[in-house]
Amino acid sequence: MDVLNSTNLIWGMDPKLFSIIVVSIAYFIIFTEKVNRAVVALLGAAVMIISGLLSQKQALAGIDFNTLALLIGMMIVVAITEKSGLFQFVAIWGVKKVKASPRGLLAVLAAVTAVFSGFLDNVTTVLLIVPITFQITNKLKINPYPYLVLEIFASNIGGTATLIGDPPNILIGSALELGFMDFVYHLTPVVVVTMALLILAFDFFWKKQLVTTKRNQVLVMRMDEKESIKDKGLLIKSLVVLALVIISFIFAKQIYLDNGTIALTGASILLLLYTFNVKGHEREDKIEQIFQMVDWTTIFFFIGLFIIVHGLEVTGVLEIMGQQFIEFTDGSIQKMVYWILWSSAILSSAIDNIPFVATMIPMLKSMEEAVGGREVMMPVWWALSLGACFGGNGTLVGASANVVVAGMAMRHGLHIHFMKFLLWSIPVMLVSVAIANIFLYFEY
Repeated sequence: MDVLNSTNLIWGMDPKLFSIIVVSIAYFIIFTEKVNRAVVALLGAAVMIISGLLSQKQALAGIDFNTLALLIGMMIVVAITEKSGLFQFVAIWGVKKVKASPRGLLAVLAAVTAVFSGFLDNVTTVLLIVPITFQITNKLKINPYPYLVLEIFASNIGGTATLIGDPPNILIGSALELGFMDFVYHLTPVVVVTMALLILAFDFFWKKQLVTTKRNQVLVMRMDEKESIKDKGLLIKSLVVLALVIISFIFAKQIYLDNGTIALTGASILLLLYTFNVKGHEREDKIEQIFQMVDWTTIFFFIGLFIIVHGLEVTGVLEIMGQQFIEFTDGSIQKMVYWILWSSAILSSAIDNIPFVATMIPMLKSMEEAVGGREVMMPVWWALSLGACFGGNGTLVGASANVVVAGMAMRHGLHIHFMKFLLWSIPVMLVSVAIANIFLYFEY
């Protein structure tokens, strides 16, 4: 990548300083949430181009289209699958398997949330699980608070386990051309252990309040999970396509396909199957409905973000930061792992982890050659993923799913207080990151 010469001033400023100012202002406004984050990112990208710091060709080159394709493809697959009722079926089926026991319910809903978060985005997961949680806890006449808080934690931890579970992993996987199984192999063990300990801890602290009557349990056991299935034909089609997509993710390297191509192909096939026997305006309406369910705000946010971060890369700012980080850690991979893991977690608990990870990726890539290559740096990359994803549990605003659950709870008359949440979130975040630290230490 050609670095801009400092003599080529941008509006009277050094290009490095100018790029830092643009990114800093954009990030500050994004973090204040006073303006839509997609609008801010796109305006920041426009400034990078209009100022002459980036040409339009350079800006487009900075966009990771594989990440965008993966996001859009999986959003479409999930949107269509959701219409079949599959996810609600699994949740109710799981609850009935533990005989509607309140303590069993705690474990089941947490486990289902974590598993779903490994394949769906976290917000979609909680939007599916929270209404079911209220429905069941109301029938059992028990406090839904511990269930909702644990579901917040489970959504962020579970999403860490796979390539498609959380945006930071999608960014890292695309930048490093990592496969689905790379994430499963290195991160799933950490997630499983963390989730198991978290469920046991919640059961220990809340077990005295997790009691109900036999009569209430009977009411839950009478719920028919089959009624959740809205379209059996669509369910079969969705399961087949989902299975093919996941299998293709697993063998992506062997079949020489990028993850974005796999996701968009799966989405296209499922769209065709979803509208195959529908004609005319109804078919077009169904397609439009699905496209409207894609989170275009997030997609355009990523586009703007890729461009403004590319501005930092082109001017050489990220390379300088990488060199300084190497000097700060004395070139020790072990020190880098600890610093990246804990700083990522702490920062991600207070700010959006997506801009943070998007900025860290080119910086870390610029360091690889100096420390011995990609293979030597891999512990640092896994530390970035674990820190950014686990850090989302640090505060009520640490991840989008946290805010969504709090909002849904409020509509049901339950207030999840910011400070009260910290009593759970800070210990959970610290313990989960400590577990990740131990895993990284023994693995590498």
